[in-house]
Amino acid sequence: MRRHRSSLRLALALASLAGTAAGAQPSGLTTEGAPFLLLPVGARAVGMGQALVADQTGTEAIWWNPAGIARSERREVAVHHYETIIGTGDAVPILIPSSLLGVFAVSLYALDYGDFPVTDSTGTQIGSLLTRNVVYAATYATPIGTRINAGITFKIVQFRLDCTAGCPSLSGTTSALDFGAQYDLGFLAPVSVGVAVRNVGAPLQVNDSPQADPLPTRIQIGVLYRVPGMERYARETELQLTGDVVDRLNMESPAPRVGAELSWRRRAHLRGGYVFESARSAESAGPSMGLGLATNNLRLDIATIFEGFSTDAGKRPTYVSLRYLF
Repeated sequence: MRRHRSSLRLALALASLAGTAAGAQPSGLTTEGAPFLLLPVGARAVGMGQALVADQTGTEAIWWNPAGIARSERREVAVHHYETIIGTGDAVPILIPSSLLGVFAVSLYALDYGDFPVTDSTGTQIGSLLTRNVVYAATYATPIGTRINAGITFKIVQFRLDCTAGCPSLSGTTSALDFGAQYDLGFLAPVSVGVAVRNVGAPLQVNDSPQADPLPTRIQIGVLYRVPGMERYARETELQLTGDVVDRLNMESPAPRVGAELSWRRRAHLRGGYVFESARSAESAGPSMGLGLATNNLRLDIATIFEGFSTDAGKRPTYVSLRYLF
């Protein structure tokens, strides 16, 4: 039993590490439940410094601003994968547009912290402790006129700690909503603005825990600028710049982030960004870079972050997104 408890404490400690790495629990502030929801999802987002709340990015937008899928015209299946010192994450969305009803998407997102051995009193392994977070999401988005996009995502959030050797299993489940909107200035300027409020829901409580922790609710506001006149410098080249701020709803200390994407023929993409995060140990802090390649049906994006918790621990995080449009 003592060995079981030791493995259980180790698994819980690793899960709570996601909060530190995400910058979700600065000292003096209330502990937040499901801090993994603040970890970035999607290689394009990471490459652009996670500053894309005003952009329309296909299924990747589900995790940033659900309004970003409102004008999708093709069905899409994707895998957004990442590996960090914390664990391995995979988000698998399916997007279906309708010319009459808007755009629908369903998603499964899992962060696997790894398996921990469970041993008996003699030190013999008798099973494993499986630790993971899971999100089931359903998204709806629609254009409103020619300039406005709106979207909403309903999420079921779970923390699961499953034991295969008779030791106690733990789980916690709650639900949350994400809201988002975007506005294109149209002929006034080549600019779009966006706002999203994420993770609005009931606190997460693990079974047998006397304390329920609030979800990490965040508001993100941003702008996208499509730089005009790039044809004068390079044919068939486009450049867009983005800038966002992110904070809790009280907006006491907004954290800025900036990004840029240079595209050639909309086939090859070079991205860079920077997240200005006050917590030095934050997973997403500092500079990032990404590349993208596109064909008629496939989109492949990769990105990495050059500073932050994983890099400091000797494992630079990698993000890969593969999207299939049909």
